[in-house]
Amino acid sequence: MNEQEQLSRFQDVINQLIDPEKGCPWDREQTPVSMCEYLIEECHELVDAIRSGKPGHACDEMGDLLFVLLLMARRFELSGQFSLGDALKMGADKMIRRHPHVFEEKPCENIDELMKNWAAIKKAEKEAEGESGKGTLSSVPSGLPPLTKAYRLHAKAAGAGFTWDDDEEVERQVEAEWLELLDARASGSEAAKEHELGDMMFTLVELGRRMGVKAGAAVDFAANRFRNRFEAMENLARERGLDFKSLSLDEKDELWNEVKAAEPKEETGAAVDFAAPRENPEA
Repeated sequence: MNEQEQLSRFQDVINQLIDPEKGCPWDREQTPVSMCEYLIEECHELVDAIRSGKPGHACDEMGDLLFVLLLMARRFELSGQFSLGDALKMGADKMIRRHPHVFEEKPCENIDELMKNWAAIKKAEKEAEGESGKGTLSSVPSGLPPLTKAYRLHAKAAGAGFTWDDDEEVERQVEAEWLELLDARASGSEAAKEHELGDMMFTLVELGRRMGVKAGAAVDFAANRFRNRFEAMENLARERGLDFKSLSLDEKDELWNEVKAAEPKEETGAAVDFAAPRENPEA
């Protein structure tokens, strides 16, 4: 089957699942609102599969995500609000409108010009929809993961001209936030420690943004590296008949260094390749 046939088959499966008489009791009860948590969960699982470099797993998770989206679309259609076709048309129209350099033969000299044009088109769209009175940060959802939200807030503020003049100023601010965190720790105030740690991390996100690194992805790669190395340490200890927990810190460090040295050399740069794309003007 081709892609269109597979999509039609998928939609037939969903229609059977939500059939009032012969469908699945669980699927019949689902609404777009009830599926929101599953949508978030499936997005995270797909991202994890992609970042783990497992295309087969990513294919499976993409299917799960599409199931949630198609079920949501069918529910919206049955309620008379909009159809999948409406959403597809709106998405395609938006992309064509926002890419005149591709679809209207209006070339851009460079990425900076592209991003300026993109911002101007989005501004015109908001004015046409009567949303021009909204603030610069209004388009950043409050429910985003914290590091992603921080990145988007910095990007929006920078687009409005509210940011440090150069990278060195951001670096000095990171150092200042670190000293304030040390003072907060010395004070013993839990609220002060939380406040200053948040400030330092928020500033680090901006430093990363200027370097082309998205903090959320960078931390995710770091966490996954730590998990893989730690589990490899435990496996080494088990193979050698050692009780991992009873080992001294120096002995654990030796296992850590052994595991790290055994990693393929290309893994060192893999995270950077994924985590540091050119900032997406569509975000």
